[in-house]
Amino acid sequence: MGFGAIIIGDEIIRGKRADKHFVKVVELLGARGLRLSWCEYLGDIPELITATLRRTLAGTDVVFSFGGIGATPDDHTRACAAAALGAGLALHPEAEAEIRARFGGELTPLRLKMGEFPLGSSIIPNPYNRIPGFSVADHHFVPGFPVMAWPMVEWVLDHRYAHLFHARPESESSIFVLDLPESALTPLMTDVEARYPAVKSFSLPSMGEAGVRRHIELGVRGEPRAVAAAIEDMKQGVGKLGGNWKPSLEDRR
Repeated sequence: MGFGAIIIGDEIIRGKRADKHFVKVVELLGARGLRLSWCEYLGDIPELITATLRRTLAGTDVVFSFGGIGATPDDHTRACAAAALGAGLALHPEAEAEIRARFGGELTPLRLKMGEFPLGSSIIPNPYNRIPGFSVADHHFVPGFPVMAWPMVEWVLDHRYAHLFHARPESESSIFVLDLPESALTPLMTDVEARYPAVKSFSLPSMGEAGVRRHIELGVRGEPRAVAAAIEDMKQGVGKLGGNWKPSLEDRR
């Protein structure tokens, strides 16, 4: 079981608003010993949203979907989720109660539509304004507004997936390699991954931006004990290749 995110909205796709959800989801998962496996951005295109949800619902990942669950003409996510599931939309009784409590005498039919979810859904409480999101299977649909969405994601994680928290401890270690091209390091990375199946290697080249000497951050992440052994092998391997490495970039030149 992995974790994925779907971020929906023409405003993001067109560059009118900058997405903030990606970084926050990574943070919320990371604080619980989990990690994001993938993220997709979609415009407000019903056919695309439906096709994407049909595909992800057929998988096993936990998916958080942001945006498009309001009641304006460009909010398609609720209907698309129902279409992807082959289910009808219906006013959820708990959502209705929350919305009625929120608006009281100012309730309108349009506001009540925000409580129409695919049949079989459960609600996600919204601590900001009481207009809930919804969950179906392992897909969780929240508003696009961060002030609402992020506490709702935390609620889902803490109430549905606490048994997964820190189930697979992970650490990361890296060095900063000087005087070697990335191509020279590729065989070393391949060899380390072959000898330590519990780790993944990575390399992040820098072209010398901001006055920092050109370098490659070379490292591994994965099971902590394997990481500790693998990074030592990488240090030795860099030396055998004729390169130099530093534990940090405090020496900028």
